[in-house]
Amino acid sequence: MSLHLNRQAIIRSLTVLAAAAATLLQGATTSPKQSTKKTASKSSKKATGARKTVPAKATAFAAKPTTSAAVKRTVRRSSSVSRSRWSAPNYALSTEGDLVEGDDLVARNAAVGALGRLNGSVVVADADSGRILTIVNQKLAYKSGFQPCSTIKVPVALAALSETVIDRLTKIRIYGNTKVAMTEALAKSNNQYFASLGEKLGFERMSYYARLFGLGEKASLDIEQEQPGILPSETPKSGMGMMTSFGDGITITPLEMAGLMGAVANGGTLYYLQYPKNQQQAGEMIPQVKRRLDIDYLIPEIKPGMMGAVEYGTARRIGFDPNEPIYGKTGTCTDTRTPTHLGWFGSFTEVGDQRLVVVVLLTGGSAVSGPTAAGVAGNVYKNLDAGNYFAKRPVVIASAGQ
Repeated sequence: MSLHLNRQAIIRSLTVLAAAAATLLQGATTSPKQSTKKTASKSSKKATGARKTVPAKATAFAAKPTTSAAVKRTVRRSSSVSRSRWSAPNYALSTEGDLVEGDDLVARNAAVGALGRLNGSVVVADADSGRILTIVNQKLAYKSGFQPCSTIKVPVALAALSETVIDRLTKIRIYGNTKVAMTEALAKSNNQYFASLGEKLGFERMSYYARLFGLGEKASLDIEQEQPGILPSETPKSGMGMMTSFGDGITITPLEMAGLMGAVANGGTLYYLQYPKNQQQAGEMIPQVKRRLDIDYLIPEIKPGMMGAVEYGTARRIGFDPNEPIYGKTGTCTDTRTPTHLGWFGSFTEVGDQRLVVVVLLTGGSAVSGPTAAGVAGNVYKNLDAGNYFAKRPVVIASAGQ
């Protein structure tokens, strides 16, 4: 009887202690200081989500003046991103510090107008000569690069076709009974498809083609500030599948992407990119070939997928025009080294005998994605069309060594 009473007393004591501990814990987790932070955080998120327009900022090419209220909104937006897992703001003055004396000013205005207030870089280049027509946000473009995200799928596709791992019609099982071939995989950026290609290719073969296509080396002939991207010396810890579907372990620059897209556009000539320092240099520029890529017979295998991205895939917000088709590849991921969320779009268009490359890299947070970058590129092309750019532009004569 005594033992039974003692046991009951112990149970009652433990119950009282547990209740007291729960009360203390509840008080600690809802302290006024932390409660204020949570409320402020929710309010900040709600306020950020409510704004759908980008605040105005003045640039040399902006039409609207800056207002103090707009600047405050921009700061609040940037601050909310910096408090997140991404370190770069969605919006910035991307033209600051650019040197434009050698630019094609029509291309420059088209690119600046399309980028607007987004934090990123735009490169416009002539695919038939390697001449850079403009670089918006040169500081960003000259860095040692960012993870290529799904844009890596273009060189992966070329590598797999070169090695006859697959052809354009080969279907790969994705899940269950679902199988896709290259055109759909490129258009809709199917990760499982390209992860499978990575496993089939292996690290050594993929690395060989990445270097052949100009990754991991400077793309330009005359830009001293340019830093090359990085290629890994071994398979990333995440595996070949992540390397060939998201570009894990790799960094590329907008200039490297422009060089590769130019080679795909012109049939396989990888030019040194040249950026004239003034208009006299622009008029006297002679194209310089870096190397010839044996991909002319493979390009028709990937172009339907790159066109499909714009027609019905990840870049469809551009708006498909069969008279002036745009070929491209989007990319969206987080560069964990920075850490920065990224939106890529590498592209080219063919108008008559002229081929023009437009590469867009966006950095920031939640506002950044490959489809957003595609929208920027689409506006570059539309701005050029509005100015009748292709009709007025002289055809560049390539070097005798081409």
